[in-house]
Amino acid sequence: MQIAWIGTGVMGSAMAGHLLTAGHELALFSRTKSKADGLLRRGARWAVSPRAAAADAEIVCVMAGYPEDVEAVVLGPEGALQAMHSGALLVDFTTSRPSLAVRIADAAASRGILALDAPVSGGDIGAREARLSIMAGGTKEAFEKAFPLLNRLGKTVMHQGGAGCGQHAKMVNQIMIAANMMGICEGLLYARRAGLDPQKVLASVGGGAAASWSLANLYPRILAGDYQPGFYVEHFIKDLQIALDEAARMGLKLPGLALARQLYEAVRSGGGARLGTQALILALERLNHLAP
Repeated sequence: MQIAWIGTGVMGSAMAGHLLTAGHELALFSRTKSKADGLLRRGARWAVSPRAAAADAEIVCVMAGYPEDVEAVVLGPEGALQAMHSGALLVDFTTSRPSLAVRIADAAASRGILALDAPVSGGDIGAREARLSIMAGGTKEAFEKAFPLLNRLGKTVMHQGGAGCGQHAKMVNQIMIAANMMGICEGLLYARRAGLDPQKVLASVGGGAAASWSLANLYPRILAGDYQPGFYVEHFIKDLQIALDEAARMGLKLPGLALARQLYEAVRSGGGARLGTQALILALERLNHLAP
């Protein structure tokens, strides 16, 4: 198929690469062209704007950083919707605001275009291995049309409901991850202070009730002093703030989520905005006056 891909960051590049491998023709747009170099060398075509990328596309995929980026590349004057034809499909993989997903779906429907909000979970590893969990919101028609593409990128692909429901499901995911990362980092500090071997601790607890994706994949990075991003701290803070805003709108008080937002803000304030989410350990080490 003719596919437009907008956004070639840590995860977007890997995801777009799977579509090239599958034989699709890709038109690319990214704010930083150099991030698309690897895909361009593999045969993708560069477009000067989201609108230009979308002009001949059957499916337009977006993987941006922030809701305002999504709004610009989809709804703006040079946005993809300006050029998409009736019957085409827009899939937004960005973690964004549910209300924006509804606005995009409504704007798309007015032009005869299908739209799906389909945020993903699994980080850089899941993107590279095409093992993402994809949470989709939109009409059944949009989901069914997108499913072959989604199935190429993810291991778990679920239709959560109407427009915005994919984003709500992703907020659930982020709330759970935030609490889990706090537990992992606090557990590691406890293990160190108690004089335990953190590797042996991982071998024990990783096979028990404390097992999780973050424990298996991010705990070893912490032990190795590897804070390279599978998912940026600054993007996680964005997600946690969206979740807090949505919780407040629904009348929910989520103190664990609020604490995680505060601790990750401390990581960002310490210069860690572009580190991976495992860098939470750095804020807790500072809090306890511990050297890394």
